[in-house]
Amino acid sequence: MISLQQYLLDPCGTASIPYWKYTRIAVPPNMLIVHQREMTDDLLLEYRDEPYFRLYHDLKNIRHMTVQDVEIVSGEAADAEFVQLINESYTDLSVTAEQIAGYRHTPVYCPGLWILLKEKGTQTVVAGGIADYDKEIGELILEWIQVLPPYRGRGCGQFTVNTLLTKMQNTARFATVSGKMNALSAPERLYRKCGFAGTDVWHILTKK
Repeated sequence: MISLQQYLLDPCGTASIPYWKYTRIAVPPNMLIVHQREMTDDLLLEYRDEPYFRLYHDLKNIRHMTVQDVEIVSGEAADAEFVQLINESYTDLSVTAEQIAGYRHTPVYCPGLWILLKEKGTQTVVAGGIADYDKEIGELILEWIQVLPPYRGRGCGQFTVNTLLTKMQNTARFATVSGKMNALSAPERLYRKCGFAGTDVWHILTKK
């Protein structure tokens, strides 16, 4: 069990998930979670491996930007729109309305950190983001950042991430984000473009 002080010294290197989750979620018996520094080939004989990056942002030097013909709107009461956006953005996962609604009942829920990008004129949702804020330690946590496939490559992802960072720049102490390293949407590259940094990789090992 790591302490809060240990976590704050190295958030991404001491825990695979945000601290508020770490203190509440138990690892299932058929699963191991190990940092890259502890990963060995022997583990692959018994477990399937899914590596995740975990990155850190000090909330300095945030790039302020806009995207032509796209505007940011509140996603505070837009569960159905988030469900549709997420499910149309990925081929390897999906969410339900109940799952999205569940985010609103956590201790880190912050309604101002649910945002949508809509195309001006048509008001079509093209991208969006959901973030959490842990007031206890001042951690901004990016949870869902997605852009519909036809709108990728236009800066919508960076616009979404940078908007969330800017919202909390003078409130949070730091921000973290994680994601699958092998995801087709290449999220790690997006976050690094937005100023996230680090080399921490966590392996989610599930018994074969």
